[in-house]
Amino acid sequence: MEGIIVRRVIPSDNSCLFNAIGYVMDHDKTKASELRQVIAATLASDPTKYSEAFLGKPNAEYFSWILDSEKWGGYLLNWLLSHYVMCYYEGAIELSILADYYGREIAAYDIQTSRCDLYGQERNYSERVMLIYDGLHYDALAMSPFEDAPEEFDQTIFAVQKDRTIGPVEGLALNLVKDQQSKRRYTDTANFTLRCGVCQIGVVGQKEAVEHAQATGHVNFQEYR
Repeated sequence: MEGIIVRRVIPSDNSCLFNAIGYVMDHDKTKASELRQVIAATLASDPTKYSEAFLGKPNAEYFSWILDSEKWGGYLLNWLLSHYVMCYYEGAIELSILADYYGREIAAYDIQTSRCDLYGQERNYSERVMLIYDGLHYDALAMSPFEDAPEEFDQTIFAVQKDRTIGPVEGLALNLVKDQQSKRRYTDTANFTLRCGVCQIGVVGQKEAVEHAQATGHVNFQEYR
């Protein structure tokens, strides 16, 4: 095996999760609209499984929300609100659905903790793709033959071996994640500082931001240090 693991940056346009998946699955960073439709169709097909208790909001509301290209990822308060009431890891529901849609495992590496959450592993899929998550944003991970090689040479799909790993590639990916962690290339959402753009009040972490938004209706926050 020759090459290096690289982080391929996905635009911060509210659809980074979907476009990151599009890149690692299809080498296409413009799949968001299509994959939003996949999620919505899956939710609609099984409202019993994808209940309000599971989703954190009514099925029909989540259906409409996920189809809105202005939602998810780039708009901070939407992220805060959905993250706070829905699940511990942004995108867990979507990643599980998309792993089954493509028939491949999806490994999502969290920079802050260096944790790897694996979706689709219970299905024993024979291939895996990898994403990296900085607390607010998803990018793609790929194997490149050398530093600064063009993206068309990227390998993004890896065979799962008998031991349910992807061999040495897994160690290379973790090394990159730990390097990003050492450089603090992540957002600590429990402790980051925000300022309300309406009343200029400062808050710390997603919990205080959500409480302030719910109490005042203010939805314009900026991160500051």
